[in-house]
Amino acid sequence: MFSVNFGTKIHMGEDSLKRLEQFDKERIYIITDEFISKSEILSKVMALISSSNELLVFKDVIPDPPIDTIVAGIELAKDFRPTQVIAIGGGSAIDAAKGIIYFGQQSNNLMDASLICIPTTSGTGSEVTNFAIITDAENGTKYPLVTDDILPKEAILDTSLVINLPQSQTANTGIDVLTHAIEAMVSTKASDISDAFAEKAIKLVFDYLPRAYKDGTDKVAREKMHIASTLAGLAFNQASLGLNHGIAHAAGAKFHIAHGRLNGILLPYVIKFNSGISNSINQEVAEKYRYIASILDLNTASATIGTRSLVNEINKLLTTLGIPHSFSEYGLDKKLFDDNLSEIADSAVKDMTTKTNPIPVTPKDVARILIEAY
Repeated sequence: MFSVNFGTKIHMGEDSLKRLEQFDKERIYIITDEFISKSEILSKVMALISSSNELLVFKDVIPDPPIDTIVAGIELAKDFRPTQVIAIGGGSAIDAAKGIIYFGQQSNNLMDASLICIPTTSGTGSEVTNFAIITDAENGTKYPLVTDDILPKEAILDTSLVINLPQSQTANTGIDVLTHAIEAMVSTKASDISDAFAEKAIKLVFDYLPRAYKDGTDKVAREKMHIASTLAGLAFNQASLGLNHGIAHAAGAKFHIAHGRLNGILLPYVIKFNSGISNSINQEVAEKYRYIASILDLNTASATIGTRSLVNEINKLLTTLGIPHSFSEYGLDKKLFDDNLSEIADSAVKDMTTKTNPIPVTPKDVARILIEAY
């Protein structure tokens, strides 16, 4: 038996931000980063909230939010005791808000707060998941936080907030969407329901990500990628992820490469490893990748050909998006790579997302993948 829970109410389409006008006499805690706080996005959001509400803004979120950020966010809200928390930004802002709410509940400071997410990137899908990543900066470790206690109550998908997203962010977050969807489809917890979300997300990425990358003002492409991100989030919230994210969490803490870009570098190598097409084919897993290739109308004459077609198509997409095909192409220092290889391999195997990889993995396997990807 398995259970399905879609606990997040999603507002989308033009004027979806007007949902904020419905708040009355609430204590609203806005969590964001310095960039958003200085942009028109925050002022646009705050202008829609009536003066009957009390507002408090925490703007100190940084990428890969560390424990110190979570503690500071809880401390600021200690006396305010919010009834609503609004996270505005990319995955880091949303993850920080989730961490602040979760650990704040443990200390009874944010007990009655509901979480509303307003994503300003099209990538993490965090606005509909019970996942968050918190960083221990001192030890260089990322910890997944997975609990329904952090599942957002509402998500507001307003395409106008991503129109001006730079090309590099469009590429990085977009390839993260693809990784989420592919990993959800081959996960050991995949189901027909999660597959339905993942399949549509994959198709949307290949159809619209190159358009959004080429022309950020393409409203159709931006809207489709915003929806794809949420669909992929819904998929992996049911099915979880796999080794690609396990390695990305471990390596990202050491190499400080943007999460989506790191996923993109790794994705072809992880697919080849999981399917076994480079040595001894794993027929069952390769058939899953073959099915994904069929969604994209690629050559699927056999499981091996289908998987290779998928890898080739992903590599073409990486080239289009200006994403490196290897760590050396990225410019990663070889000594830094070598010095951290063993620790990353051990951490990746222990990562929660690796548990649902389609085949079992050892640290030696991870090391081989990383060496090939260098």
